[in-house]
Amino acid sequence: MTPIPRAPSRRTVLRAAGSATALVGTGALAGCAAGASDGIGADGSVTVQLWHGQTDTALKVIKNLVADFHRTHPDIHVDLGGGVLADAMLQKVTAALASGSYPDIAFIFGSDLASIARSPQVVDLTEHVRKGPTPWASYWPSAREAVTINGHVRAVPAMVDCLAMVCNRKLFAEAGMELPRPGWTWDEFVDTARRLTDAGRGRFGTGWPGTGDEDTVWRLWPLIWGAGGEVIAEDGKHIGFAEEGVRALEVVRDLVRDKSVYVDPKPGSEQMYKVFLSGRMAMVPTGPWQLPDIAQAKLDYHVVPLPTFDGEPVTISGPDTWTVFDNGEARSRAARTFVTWLTEPAQDSRWDVEAGSLPLSSGSEKSPAWREHATETPGMPVFTEALTSARVRPVHPAYPRISQALGEAIVSVLLGRATPEAALRSCAEDANAALLIPR
Repeated sequence: MTPIPRAPSRRTVLRAAGSATALVGTGALAGCAAGASDGIGADGSVTVQLWHGQTDTALKVIKNLVADFHRTHPDIHVDLGGGVLADAMLQKVTAALASGSYPDIAFIFGSDLASIARSPQVVDLTEHVRKGPTPWASYWPSAREAVTINGHVRAVPAMVDCLAMVCNRKLFAEAGMELPRPGWTWDEFVDTARRLTDAGRGRFGTGWPGTGDEDTVWRLWPLIWGAGGEVIAEDGKHIGFAEEGVRALEVVRDLVRDKSVYVDPKPGSEQMYKVFLSGRMAMVPTGPWQLPDIAQAKLDYHVVPLPTFDGEPVTISGPDTWTVFDNGEARSRAARTFVTWLTEPAQDSRWDVEAGSLPLSSGSEKSPAWREHATETPGMPVFTEALTSARVRPVHPAYPRISQALGEAIVSVLLGRATPEAALRSCAEDANAALLIPR
């Protein structure tokens, strides 16, 4: 199978949660008027506007899917014009809601949904998904959780992914070391990274984004969860990782101590991936979106689940969403029809294979197209299996502030400016303050 190029904006993702910070708590999302046009043509057809957020390969896939939808649903026209790339979608949609002229559907990062869903113009899909052609229960738990706020379904899952560890087989072989196996520990990871580091040859054991954005942060949550922590405590007023966060940051500190971690100073992790693809990094925690680039670089690689503290597997999934907005009943009904069709196994499996994602549901995972793709792509089954233990960040308005505080803590440890204990204390002060702000 010909490797599929990765869309440049693909996983600047988890990435944009910090940008929501300034928007949480503003009044821009309340009391917006409905869109100006009812979208109903003289022939009774309905036009809905989709802000897809995609580029390159993914944009080509969504265009082809929309063309197929038009052939089978001649009474609905999906307009792909307008909108911006996914990384800037939160700001664009927020401004559109404030002006009263917004799309019918937008690609919203899961980490931004809580901010957007504060608008009364976001359609509640709770009843709709219960009677959809793809049974709600067949979606992965992480996908369901990412679109559910206070028991209500506020969007439809658009895509899922998760983290695993990708290893350079050649570097392990040259060092005479065995490849990691499922169930390995974070201590073993630190030791392996140290042993595979060679400063004289410019070779690192692993890498970590060092910008403090969500790309930096989401890689630490599996360690915090694995240590028994939670993002938010049960009382809803404090972080749930005051002690567990220290244990997680100690892993980062140990990597820094051993000089085995490449700290990427630029957003998007592009430099980190370039180091890995050039054969100068032994292990990188990443998702399935990176496999096409790795295959294209002709790197002999091995995929293994993330390490653990206690042997219990846990990873993080960053589901993104198709969020539907209310521009009148006709357009809302047409928008619901389209996003439902788009996430059915037949269409979802095409999106997964051609655009580089993981199946949204067990039905998609069982489709012939996905099974063939997974068989032909080394390591892909590891990512799919990891979805069963994947967790998501809470869909909570305060999450961006928590993420920002934790991102600063991680960077301070990565740069050797603070101990894990001091960094976590500072994080807790800022994050707890955010949780006390009335919502």
